[in-house]
Amino acid sequence: MSKVQHRQDRESLGVMPVLLIPLDARSVEPLHHQVYRGLREAILSGRLHAGVRIPSTRWLAEQLGVSRSTILVAFDQLVAEGYIVGVVGSGSYVARQLPDHLLQVTRPPGQSSQATEGAGRATPIAQRVTALRQIPRITRRFSTEPHPFQLGVPPVDQFPMAVWSRLGTNRYRDLDASRLYHGTPAGSPALREAIAAHHAGARGVRCTPDQVIVLSSAQEAMDLACRVVLNPGDPVWFEEPGYAAARGALVAAGARIVPVPVDAEGLVVERGVDLEPRASLVYVTPSHQCPTGATLSLERRLALLHWAARADAWILEDDYDSEYRYTGRPLAALQGLDVASRVLYIGTFNKTLFPSLRLAYLVVPTSLLEAVRAVRSLGGQHAPIIDQAILTDFLTEGHYARYLRRMRIVCRDRRDALIAAAQRDASGLLEMTRPETGLYAIAWLAAGLDDRRASAAAAQRGIEVAPLSNYYAGPCPRGGLVLGYGGVPPDLIATGMRQLAAALRSIG
Repeated sequence: MSKVQHRQDRESLGVMPVLLIPLDARSVEPLHHQVYRGLREAILSGRLHAGVRIPSTRWLAEQLGVSRSTILVAFDQLVAEGYIVGVVGSGSYVARQLPDHLLQVTRPPGQSSQATEGAGRATPIAQRVTALRQIPRITRRFSTEPHPFQLGVPPVDQFPMAVWSRLGTNRYRDLDASRLYHGTPAGSPALREAIAAHHAGARGVRCTPDQVIVLSSAQEAMDLACRVVLNPGDPVWFEEPGYAAARGALVAAGARIVPVPVDAEGLVVERGVDLEPRASLVYVTPSHQCPTGATLSLERRLALLHWAARADAWILEDDYDSEYRYTGRPLAALQGLDVASRVLYIGTFNKTLFPSLRLAYLVVPTSLLEAVRAVRSLGGQHAPIIDQAILTDFLTEGHYARYLRRMRIVCRDRRDALIAAAQRDASGLLEMTRPETGLYAIAWLAAGLDDRRASAAAAQRGIEVAPLSNYYAGPCPRGGLVLGYGGVPPDLIATGMRQLAAALRSIG
């Protein structure tokens, strides 16, 4: 470095503060970006005033203990963004023409830019996001391992991995370049045909393969349906109590939710008509009401379909786990009774096979097909192509139907183990229901026990239970817990119930 440069650097330091740029060599952030950020903050905060000369790159490199190339890269970025200017034969200076609104960044000593970014102004967030934040999460998830009493999980420990692996190996062995391109937004034609064929016999769903849209989850199906048929402010009937994630999809669509009570026969259709006769849509779980487990009676099914046809309304039928029925055959879907084409039917393999599969479907009335496909093509594009192919083989070769037959027995036994454990270890604390369908049961709490406190106390012991209150938009008439058993092996059911009982005693 020349004597002239040394003198210029000393003169620069006489009119500007010493540059304190903390560098962390262990950070994933490159050193040149740390230097750039430090200089930029010094300029924006006013510590480096407009027109002040910046010491030479060699001097800064020496002072900061980095290579000169690191400083040069930082300077190049600052020059490109207009924070500093270079004068040939003189050096680099803070730009004189920075906009005034940029020169107002102030932060307390020691506070990072990330901590104060956006300070002093309200962050613009859509009103519906604020409403979404007010919807309670159903439960707390702890891990991917089986544990008591996780919800929404089938008997993953019983899944035929050897069969699935063989089908996957065959598909990957025959893989060609065509599988590496984008798929069809509606899903694989072969899978849509397999879904239509299976559900015609097993669930009484009446549709052609063209009406099936393959998606990643039931939640995505709800979002897609709501985007197509709802406008902001449209009234929607919603089961009370009801599935909170579905309520979230409606809130995200800007719908005005009308809670309609549920009793032993499911949704009280007459009450819905009284509350809002011109609703645009109704969300319903007719085969296994979430969370009460009620089945929508035939009389009410017909009344609901008649009302929808008369009111020109849509019915969003969520058939999330009714394949797991322990008495007789699974009930026919509401969609199969629909002669006016008002029902959009949701099904998912994530709750019948395994959660990480991420394959579900929406059966759409023909009048909505063009609109649904257009919206779908602008959204997720398509579900994973290879997974669709493997699932197609799993369905068409009969593995799916055989697996469900076996798992109905497994889940029935786990339900019975749960009830027996509650009677043995939580007598006087819990009153278990005996569901005939699904993967969970409601446990009513003893008088005086708050279900949210009970859920929190259980979580401290590694037990996942959902407070029944989280399913209500209004007050919950009686405290209860929702306990999943489908994905919980019998030994964990027993130990989990003992831990749950201890948690309840701790708050009693």
